[in-house]
Amino acid sequence: MAQFSYSRMSHLLRVSGQTLLVSRTGTEVQPGPACCVQLARRQISSSQRSVDSKALQERQRQQMAKGLPKQKPVAGVKQVIVVASGKGGVGKSTTAVNLALGLLANDPLKSVGLLDADVYGPSIPKLMNLKGNPELSDNNLMIPLVNYGVPCMSMGFLVDDVAPIAWRGLMVMSAIERLLRQVDWGSLDYLVVDMPPGTGDVHLSISQNIPVAGAVIVSTPQDIALLDARRGAEMFKKVNVPVLGLVQNMSVFQCPNCAHRTHIFGSDGARQLAAALGVRFLGDVPLHLNIREMSDRGTPVVVSSPDSPEVSTAAFCSFTSDVTLRSLTSES
Repeated sequence: MAQFSYSRMSHLLRVSGQTLLVSRTGTEVQPGPACCVQLARRQISSSQRSVDSKALQERQRQQMAKGLPKQKPVAGVKQVIVVASGKGGVGKSTTAVNLALGLLANDPLKSVGLLDADVYGPSIPKLMNLKGNPELSDNNLMIPLVNYGVPCMSMGFLVDDVAPIAWRGLMVMSAIERLLRQVDWGSLDYLVVDMPPGTGDVHLSISQNIPVAGAVIVSTPQDIALLDARRGAEMFKKVNVPVLGLVQNMSVFQCPNCAHRTHIFGSDGARQLAAALGVRFLGDVPLHLNIREMSDRGTPVVVSSPDSPEVSTAAFCSFTSDVTLRSLTSES
């Protein structure tokens, strides 16, 4: 079959070449009137292509005029804050958890929810010490699992702990839509969304389909992490999502024995990036053993050690984000 196809293709190419040669030769020897007729035909063909091109451009313009899908708020949610990072492994999920708990600690009258939008690598079940499958309400909506007063939803509640989620983009988009809109969130002042790393389909889908009050970008001071953090911030700007500011995670390590401070990943990189982008610098979070241990145990440091020095930064980040959101709300 392959040989037949190749032979047929060769034959077609030879026939086309001969036809083209005859046409060119005929053009050279034909009398004037015939040349004029052939030229007229070429002009008509060229004109037809121009008309077709204009029609195509008009159809494309009409399609673009329809614009992006209209943003539809999540039922019961007043403000959505997304926590993102261009690169994985910079402590984004830990920051998102402590941000949600910090917002709740700053104002206990506020209600705060937490959504794990990292479908491939959900971390919220471990960080919030939650297990089990969500129950269904009378309206056939999933009821979030709750700990520390924060209702949470994650793909980790719907699959086994070690089960790989090998899905293509459309399935991931469908899952995100369900986690957002087929959940009984109740009445929330803030929904903190833990975004996956990068700037992919999930980021665009969430920012284009629901109104997002602002994004918090998390990065270490390391140059390679700051490059991706900048890409993330620029992406949110392009989709008209305000960047509330940058959090510099793992900013410094203090030896528990001699109290010597070491900037393992560099110093002030995120602060300088925030200045370059013209956004707020929300604060430093140190590389601290207590933060790591409490996170692995499912007892976030904002809850387990609210008076420790390393928590004051997390509370500051939450407070600053809250103030920023208030100013955005008053301006709109």
